[in-house]
Amino acid sequence: MTDNNELVLVIDFGGQYNQLIARRVRECGVYCQIVPYDYTLDKIKAKNPKGIILTGGPASVYAQDTPQAVKGLFDINVPILGICYGHQIIANELGGVVEHADSGEYGKTSIKLEKKAILFNGINNGDTCWMSHRDYVAKAPENFKIIATTKAAPVAAMADDKRKIYGVQFHPEVEHTPFGKKVLQNFLFDICKVTGNWSMASFVESKVKQIKETVGSKKVLCALSGGVDSSVAAVITHKAVGKQLTCIFVDHGLLRKNEGDQVEKIFKKQFDMNFIRVNAQNRFLTKLEGVSDPEKKRKIIGEEFIRVFEEEANKLGKMDFLIQGTIYPDVVESGTKTSATIKSHHNVGGLPKDIQFKLIEPLRELFKDEVRAVGEKLGIPHDLVWRQPFPGPGLAIRVLGEVTEKKLAVTREADAIFREEIANAGLSEKIWQYFACLPNIKSVGVMGDSRTYCHTIALRAVTSSDAMTSEWAKIPYEVLDKVANRIVNEVPGVNRVVYDITSKPPATIEWE
Repeated sequence: MTDNNELVLVIDFGGQYNQLIARRVRECGVYCQIVPYDYTLDKIKAKNPKGIILTGGPASVYAQDTPQAVKGLFDINVPILGICYGHQIIANELGGVVEHADSGEYGKTSIKLEKKAILFNGINNGDTCWMSHRDYVAKAPENFKIIATTKAAPVAAMADDKRKIYGVQFHPEVEHTPFGKKVLQNFLFDICKVTGNWSMASFVESKVKQIKETVGSKKVLCALSGGVDSSVAAVITHKAVGKQLTCIFVDHGLLRKNEGDQVEKIFKKQFDMNFIRVNAQNRFLTKLEGVSDPEKKRKIIGEEFIRVFEEEANKLGKMDFLIQGTIYPDVVESGTKTSATIKSHHNVGGLPKDIQFKLIEPLRELFKDEVRAVGEKLGIPHDLVWRQPFPGPGLAIRVLGEVTEKKLAVTREADAIFREEIANAGLSEKIWQYFACLPNIKSVGVMGDSRTYCHTIALRAVTSSDAMTSEWAKIPYEVLDKVANRIVNEVPGVNRVVYDITSKPPATIEWE
């Protein structure tokens, strides 16, 4: 946590957008922490929050053994906003009625707001919102005023201004609710009375101090991949402990074209870090031989990654800490106490249980754009800060099925062409993430006068602000046409190119 005393607690009941709520609060310049639903009242009081947000969740508040608010939460005189399931918790706890509907509300929904309500002050575009519920509040608790309704939700929002307790059935945190950001701002600034004094500059100052205190005079290793996350983690740690840090770059043979050489040049020469490059391509490919299951691939890569570090640590003498570039989406998608595992990340779920290092994850509470803002504050070159997101397991999860050197070569070349043409079109900073992957399929084609039976390349490009949700990028047809033509002409073994137009959800950004 930063040193300022403004804190909003986000109490997690297991909804899919819970990390996004935290993201939106921070966008307003307000520091927040996410805590589990069974976080004790004493712990909540000790943090002295300026406000509390109760998140959504998949359960029914009236069922047995479902997540509930801790006893006494509504009596501590702290402003509270309940969202979706959190809204229903407030109603259920304080004497309202929550019922199950025959049909729910999902997606964009027409809504009628009471514009005079403090929660909706200044909102002019409050006609539609984003809903995701089947249960609904049928009756508001005593002393609560109904301030919004929809066709299926008679209490789509409610307010007790005296106790400063509010509930909304819709999701203000998602971009699909046009007035959602204003709702959160009204709660934070007009109701909680925060000033919004948290920034990336204050985060850097606080995190550098924290790392210094944690490390002391001991030695630190950094798992440097050269991607945005590990690069920022390395530089912020280097700023804190200097030459006590040794960066180990494991070239696992699963990187993009020419990436290994670029990483070495930047950190060894430009930043003057203790830098060791380990060429372990054959080792990783041997371990991955015959493995097709994506979760197994991730686990193998995660464990092998750590084993390489342990071996290097033994050569260097005792190393006490390991820095990793884990960020918030890595954590939430790997599963938490209240949310399902979507896919494990090698920075989170793939670590072996007998790891010899103490982990330091300086970016664990940040989203990608916050990480980039920190990178800019640290003076990392713009091109590196805005480098394409790249998963720890690398091309191993962009080559579907078994990973071979031949498949990697095809994927590398296709990906390089795609990235080059996106840059040529001036779209590289307008698209959140874009890459080529190799589905485990071949198809019939014609090249020259001959029949071919070759690989298909799938292109993936998405727009997003946080990686929690995304839309497929509307790349101009002429750019896609040029990319496809270059790939089938320049990459041996490819005769077909397809473009993925699926959003997240239901898909993930990566294919594995």
